[in-house]
Amino acid sequence: MELRDPRAPNVLLVYPRFAAATFWNFAATCELLGVKYPAAPLGLITTAAMFPPSWTVRLVDRNAEELTAANLDWADMVMTGGMLAQHNDTAEVIRIAQKHGKPVVVGGPAITSVPEAYLQADFQVLGEAEGILEKFIEAWTNGVRKGVFSAEKFTADVTKSPIPRFDLLKFDYYLHVGVQFSRGCPFTCEFCDIIELYGRVPRTKTTPQMLAELDRLYELGYRGHIDFVDDNLIGNKKAVKAFLPHLARWLEEHDYAFEFTTEASLNLADDDELLKLMNAANFVGVFTGIESPNPETLVQMKKKQNTRRNIAESVHRIYAAGMFVTAGFIVGFDNEKAAMSEPMIDLIEEAAIPVAMVGLLYALPNTQLTRRLAKEGRLHPLPEMVPDGHGDQCTNGLNFDTLRPRREILEDYKRVLDRIYDPVAFAGRLRRLSDMLDNSTRKGQVRATDAKRKFSSAGMLHKLMASVPEPRDLFRETFSHCLKTNPRSARWIIGQMAFYLHLGPFSRFVINEIDLKIDQIDASALAAQPKASSSVPALSA
Repeated sequence: MELRDPRAPNVLLVYPRFAAATFWNFAATCELLGVKYPAAPLGLITTAAMFPPSWTVRLVDRNAEELTAANLDWADMVMTGGMLAQHNDTAEVIRIAQKHGKPVVVGGPAITSVPEAYLQADFQVLGEAEGILEKFIEAWTNGVRKGVFSAEKFTADVTKSPIPRFDLLKFDYYLHVGVQFSRGCPFTCEFCDIIELYGRVPRTKTTPQMLAELDRLYELGYRGHIDFVDDNLIGNKKAVKAFLPHLARWLEEHDYAFEFTTEASLNLADDDELLKLMNAANFVGVFTGIESPNPETLVQMKKKQNTRRNIAESVHRIYAAGMFVTAGFIVGFDNEKAAMSEPMIDLIEEAAIPVAMVGLLYALPNTQLTRRLAKEGRLHPLPEMVPDGHGDQCTNGLNFDTLRPRREILEDYKRVLDRIYDPVAFAGRLRRLSDMLDNSTRKGQVRATDAKRKFSSAGMLHKLMASVPEPRDLFRETFSHCLKTNPRSARWIIGQMAFYLHLGPFSRFVINEIDLKIDQIDASALAAQPKASSSVPALSA
């Protein structure tokens, strides 16, 4: 019997909760499908794979399960961290673990961006894990119990990244798991922190690395949806074009066990070869940042790549390649015109994008936008950069002094959400999407046996139709139209309907919150008005 190294710790990985108020948690959709959260924590399980073999590791995802006293009793150290939207719960994890007498290690993008917000942690690990974790492990082994470890920027060799510890995941908790092919993005969007965290030269893994990760998931019995969580999958087109044929071959050899989604810039639509390669590799959906319909606004935010095209036509070309599009939009840029809501609504409708994530502009720490606003004296203090209780820019955006009247921006934002998530409008975009989403050339589809991922099963369809808001007949007619005219795309149309279970009610919640903010603005304006004189003029004799 092999004896355990007494110096080897029990490491408890704790993934903090995302704030509840967010477009991204799809709570009602997850409930319908019998899962607890959309995505699994790829960063922590990748970090776990870098520990020495003698270290014992457990994972608790607070989005899906409770952190118990028994977990903490077992642990010698707690390792946590994540995104800014997880800041509040990261602080809570630190508090709970330290109260239990356990040292806490915090890493990830949030602490890398705002280290001063996590000074209470015993250890801060800043930057990419491949570039610094070895030094932390050495220090811990030598008895160090406090410190800051900083990786040199953009130097981590992702070709040395190990296969993530997928075995730590409870697959039944999630809609999908993630893998990563590349880090970084070649573009210069002013509001984006990706290029600050990971650089503008995308670094890619090797084909054998990626296939080994898929092999491991397959061996563990996982089947279904995998998201390539890349900042921009096509940031290095040469590399991804070399990889995709191998991925397609792997899928064919494994009976199309997986289907994929990813994030990519809209210039994907310009490359017919790349679209065909992604189709052959069973990519079924793409998230892309559109941000604004206004070319002048796109130029100001340094997103010029979206000005060289008809945006709606670009989206339609992606549909023609068999991939649905979800898209990000932002309200609140400096040079927006009054009533910019109408062009944005028109673009979303013309492009037929059912799931449009529309948020208020938010200056993330350590971005070009943040530095510019700080220089101009318009940036609000740090506490507003880490929103309390909110996970996105819907209800807590505009953390700076706006050039356009704030009330006007909020009214525009409300109008966009109200119009695009009206059930009639949403169902109309679904119907138009079903007319354009061409899966006729797709060689294979996912063979997953897990019932929760079979969007097109009769039972799931019945549950969905019983859950969608009125007018239900409209959603039934939309699905029937797709089933008659484009049956090979029906499963993804059902999936988009399922997302509406969250998006519809959440948009109403956001509208109510924005109404409260507008009321506050009105009340402040009223209070600032000069008060009328209380004296009564004397009557003449």
